[in-house]
Amino acid sequence: MTVTMSPDEIRSRAAALGPWFHNINLNGVQTAPEHFLGDYPNIKWKSFASAIPADLSGKTVLDIGCNAGFYSMEMKRRGAARVLGVDFDEDYLRQARFAAEVLGFSEIEFRQLSVYDVGALGEKFDVVIFMGVLYHLRHPLLALDLIREHVCGDLMVFQSMQRGAEQAEPVEPDYPFTETAMFDRPTWPKMHFIEHRYSQDPTNWWAPNAACVEAMLRSSGFSIVEHPEQEVYLCRVADKNPDAAPVYPARPDRASGVTGTNGRPA
Repeated sequence: MTVTMSPDEIRSRAAALGPWFHNINLNGVQTAPEHFLGDYPNIKWKSFASAIPADLSGKTVLDIGCNAGFYSMEMKRRGAARVLGVDFDEDYLRQARFAAEVLGFSEIEFRQLSVYDVGALGEKFDVVIFMGVLYHLRHPLLALDLIREHVCGDLMVFQSMQRGAEQAEPVEPDYPFTETAMFDRPTWPKMHFIEHRYSQDPTNWWAPNAACVEAMLRSSGFSIVEHPEQEVYLCRVADKNPDAAPVYPARPDRASGVTGTNGRPA
């Protein structure tokens, strides 16, 4: 049910819930009219929307790191039977509930949950949205493993900020210890670590290049079926890389070293 509010009422409530990262059009009122990326994430969505099934009737969708719920609502517009948006930040969830209420999507469920705890949901979803989250995580590969292991039943829509080479090179299954030249090539899979801040954001921990993103997806058990936009990948559940360690228990030679979490999905 759509809640009837005047533009001034919407503007006032949106301002009280700010600041917003999702610039959502709430019946003519933009939630972040001065967004540094402009009409974001709508401008991003338009670049790959045609790659997502137009009819999601009967499908279940999990939106991880849903922020203010833009993609959750777009999935509902396409007829998804059930949409669950999860985020670590309750402020974002309050924004998402308000936006969904104004736009008539009150049946979307929003829940506070870390990506590392998705196994607690106890179900798999036809579509998983995992956009704008990976580079905010201290343990990004673990997050992908958990999504593949516990909640992705078929399709994952993935996006990450990328820096470095946009091309990926084929890699051999193994290299001798004395061979090191490949590590210096720009197209070798690389994950840049951000110790302090990037773009004034202390939760920006990583900046992978394209080769690294693709390698991590394959390693976690996803096949890339489409690459409709520079940072966006459509993936399907596949067999895991036989050389990849299981999520639990960790192989003795690849102990995870995970001690906790620190980072907020954006």
